[in-house]
Amino acid sequence: MPEWLIYTLACALVCAFVIAATVMRHRRVADDEDTSQTPDVLEYMVMMVGVVYAIVLGLAIAGVWEARGAAEDTVQREAQALYEIDQRLDVYPASFHTRVQQHIDAYARHAVAAEWPAMEDDGPIDATGGRLLTRIRSDIAHHTPTDELQAQAYQPLLDQVAAADDARHQRLDSAGSTLPGVVWFGLIAGGIVTLGLLYALQIRRSARELMLATAFSALVVFLLFMVWSFDAPFGHSGLDSAQPLQELYAGTT
Repeated sequence: MPEWLIYTLACALVCAFVIAATVMRHRRVADDEDTSQTPDVLEYMVMMVGVVYAIVLGLAIAGVWEARGAAEDTVQREAQALYEIDQRLDVYPASFHTRVQQHIDAYARHAVAAEWPAMEDDGPIDATGGRLLTRIRSDIAHHTPTDELQAQAYQPLLDQVAAADDARHQRLDSAGSTLPGVVWFGLIAGGIVTLGLLYALQIRRSARELMLATAFSALVVFLLFMVWSFDAPFGHSGLDSAQPLQELYAGTT
C-alpha cells in the first residue's frame, strides 16, 4: 500500500473519530451542564502534556531524520567507492577492466534486487553480496601490475574495495527500524492522550471549534506518519534510496 494512501486513511479516520466523538458527547450532555468555563488546573495540565509531547515528538523526528541522512550517505559512499574502482582500472588491460566491471555490475544489481527488499522487510541478508565483493578484491589483489601506472593504482584500488566493504556493512547494520518499540508506545499513547484532552476542554459543536479540533488531529497524525515514514532509513517500499547503486550499473550498460 502506498505511503500517501496510508497517511490519507489514517488522517481521515482520526479526524472522523474526533468529530463523531465530539458530537456524540454533546448529545449526552445535560442541558444544565455549564460548558462555558474550563478549570484553570485543567488548562495547566493540557499545556504541560502538550509541551512534553511536543518535545518527545520533536526528538523522535530529529532522530529518524538523522538516521535517514546517515543511511543515504552510506549508500553514496558505497556507490562512490565502486565507481572509483571502475575509473581507476583504466590503466589496466581492457580485458581485465571489463571482467572487474562485470563483477561490479553483478554486485550492484544483487544489492538492489536482493538486499534492498530484505532490508525493507527487516529480513535476513545472505552472504552473496559479500562473496561478490570478495571476488572483486581477489581480482585486483591477484593481478600483478606490469608498469608504473598500474603499480601506483594497485593500493588505492584495494583501499576503495575496503571502503565499499565497510559501507556495505554499515548499510546492513543500519537497516530496520530506528526507534525502539518503547518509544513508539510513548508516541502513540501520547498522541491519544493529547487528542483526548480536546474533550476535557469541553469543545462545543461550533464550526470553528470543530475545525480547529480536526486540524489539530490531522497535524498529530501527520507528524506521527512522518516519524513512521523516516523510521525505516532505507524506506518502507520502493528503491529510491538505492539510486546511487542503480546509477552505477545503469552507466555500464
